[in-house]
Amino acid sequence: MSEIVFSNEHNGLVEYKTRSGCVALVGATNAGKSTLVNKFVGAKVSIVTHKVQTTRSIVRGIVSEKDVQVVFLDTPGIFKAKDSYHKMMIRLSWSTVKHADIVFLVIDSNRGLQPDVHDILKEIGKRSGRLVLILNKIDCVKPERLLEQAEIINKLVCVEKTFMVSALKGHGCQDVLNYLYSTLPVGPWIYSPDQVSDLPMFHFAAEITREKLFLHLHQEIPYSSHVKTEKWEERKDGSLLIRQVIYIERSNQKKIILGKNGQNIKIISLEARREIAEILEQVVHLVIFVKVQKNWGNDPKYLSQIGMEL
Repeated sequence: MSEIVFSNEHNGLVEYKTRSGCVALVGATNAGKSTLVNKFVGAKVSIVTHKVQTTRSIVRGIVSEKDVQVVFLDTPGIFKAKDSYHKMMIRLSWSTVKHADIVFLVIDSNRGLQPDVHDILKEIGKRSGRLVLILNKIDCVKPERLLEQAEIINKLVCVEKTFMVSALKGHGCQDVLNYLYSTLPVGPWIYSPDQVSDLPMFHFAAEITREKLFLHLHQEIPYSSHVKTEKWEERKDGSLLIRQVIYIERSNQKKIILGKNGQNIKIISLEARREIAEILEQVVHLVIFVKVQKNWGNDPKYLSQIGMEL
């Protein structure tokens, strides 16, 4: 996308009047990164569930305030992945860190400094660049424990600023934004002022359906599935027809997703359709099919087709 430039030209040099930058949020699974991005943006741009590993790709949330534009990069949570697909997700997270102007290290302060957090700290310590510590879920933790965690982390890695927030309740989030507004580098905006995400709606519609899978199904089913929007048709009556396919790895998983008398898929479809219709402010007809794509998480050809290169 072309840059949005607010500038003066003096002696052939461009003097920007705006600030902009990319902020990558990195951390363990379920640290609250997606909830934070949604809170910063003031809109739902990233799906959120109580289950780990909900975020699978980089989600951009955009905040444009006065002369500053912040592009938040919500990354997949970091964990010890086993299959090719999840290993690719972790590489994607670390790759995003390399290209960000600022990295937010998001810690679930209620869980504390578990081994997975220490692994992330070791990797972060190898990298240069601006690092901000975000201790999240402070509404669940005593102040002395928060201070102890902040002290330990600041000794292990070079942190330029520490914030203590509750993404769920919004506590401390405006302080983080104010800090970014004053410290991001001078430069042109990348996105238009009214844009909050760069994810096409037909992709986000698939994410909404995937969110409902995570909320209503259990064990390995949500992690073994992938949702793809295959048809997006504006109808003459002003309504929208969406056709989606839920791809699963094994045939026995299909029965679980459908449920007894199709009850599971009915609930998932109904909730997804309602949310999509609310966002688009139009009547939506959502048709969902379930298909088996054996071992798709380790199939390079299939992953390439859905935009995931190994």
